[in-house]
Amino acid sequence: MSARLPVAGVCGWPVDHSLSPLMMSAWLEACAIEGRYERVPAPPDGFEARVRAVMADGYAGLNVTIPHKTAALALADEASAAARAVGAANLLVFRNGVIAADNTDIAGLDAALAGDDATGPAVLIGAGGAARAAMWRLSRQNREIRIVNRTRANAENLAGAFGVRAAIHPDAGPAALDGARLIINASVLGMTGQAPLHAALDAAGDAALAFDMVYTPLETVFLQAAKRRGLRTADGLTMLIGQARPSFEAFYGAPAPADDSVRAVLEAALRGPR
Repeated sequence: MSARLPVAGVCGWPVDHSLSPLMMSAWLEACAIEGRYERVPAPPDGFEARVRAVMADGYAGLNVTIPHKTAALALADEASAAARAVGAANLLVFRNGVIAADNTDIAGLDAALAGDDATGPAVLIGAGGAARAAMWRLSRQNREIRIVNRTRANAENLAGAFGVRAAIHPDAGPAALDGARLIINASVLGMTGQAPLHAALDAAGDAALAFDMVYTPLETVFLQAAKRRGLRTADGLTMLIGQARPSFEAFYGAPAPADDSVRAVLEAALRGPR
């Protein structure tokens, strides 16, 4: 494989649904870079072998998605402070036989939460793997933190892992959202089965920012309700694009285009054929 044709990919199981190849290919074309970006499927028991195989084939690196982010960190020879703190890696870069891990979900969160002024109560819905990057970010802010999760022990473990004191609520009801300035949905279940959205979101602050990590559908039930309430919103596509920018530069040696034109390409793909 020619070094003049950098190749990278996204590794997950399953990975067919990933929008990353479409996004990265659009950026490669816009930057006039001759490179490729591919889907790299790997079942959980074959992850390490797949990573080492593509590294041997000359890949520049891999983005890593569900369910391999924890395994990616464990596999790496070296890791960034962010990856170690979050306990997961979504970026592996191969250099001279060394696997370096990073977590660019932090950059994605920074992009999605650009409108958050880091004041007032922050509510984190979910306590799983997706919530860890959000909690790392919140733990660095001087604000009240609340975690919504049905399993209290999981919420307590999440808060303890980042050394924060957090109020824990079993559902995203008015008590959890009272006066909230930031509401992050880090659960694939979203608000399904929770207290009625209109009642809960009425308790949030008028200037609150509601962010959903999910981007399929692009406008989730949670975001729809937040918009009806008149709250500011941010969707998961903003995070997807934001976390991909550091990866693109790591793989191809040039920054991704600064404009947001790739968003229209991704939105069209999510809408599907008309």
